[in-house]
Amino acid sequence: MKLRQGSFLWYLYLDKIYCLLSVRNVKALVEYFHLLDAHQSNTLNDVLFYHFLKHVTNLKQTQIKTVFDMFDWNAVGEIGFEQFYVLVCILLSHQNHLEEQFMYRHSRPVFDLLDVDGELRIAAHNFHTYRFLFNIKKQELKELFHDFDITGDRRLNYKEFKLYTIFSIDKSQERQKAEKEKHDEREKQQEKKEKDKGKWKSLLLRRLSRQVGVSPQGHLEKMRID
Repeated sequence: MKLRQGSFLWYLYLDKIYCLLSVRNVKALVEYFHLLDAHQSNTLNDVLFYHFLKHVTNLKQTQIKTVFDMFDWNAVGEIGFEQFYVLVCILLSHQNHLEEQFMYRHSRPVFDLLDVDGELRIAAHNFHTYRFLFNIKKQELKELFHDFDITGDRRLNYKEFKLYTIFSIDKSQERQKAEKEKHDEREKQQEKKEKDKGKWKSLLLRRLSRQVGVSPQGHLEKMRID
């Protein structure tokens, strides 16, 4: 899932720690929501919702319908601004690769969203249905239930889900740390190459100066003139 470049959501900023919008961005989002609300009912029906997600994302029609059913908490065929705001934060967290951070910071709301049957348990098929929203791979899904289904009933209660979010954010931070170390190491190697290149250039100039009887600086000046 990707946001379409140039769409309204593309210009919103999501806080990387708390995964929430600033007050200024929320005000802009409220105005945008009212523009989408063609019927002026302070809600979006399934048709308006579909065209909104079709415009700002590359989601397929079936995926959009799945998302709408997920956020239509009261099963009334419409979603209000509260649900709309949560969805936008999820979309932005996905775009900014902050899925683990979002689930960790908002574990309870995410759990309630995934618990579509209201059983206070999340089954594997629920995760499978909505995993594209949080970028959960199939292999990760298998490991999730293998490692965190403590009760062994093939469903996760909130405590088990919370443990999963803590593990995921720790794993994500370790991955980011490893990537930063690799990046720093590449920069050090590049700096070393540049220094070595400068040393070889200086050595070459000294050797040339001995052969022609001109100082390195004078040799450089002669090269510029030539």
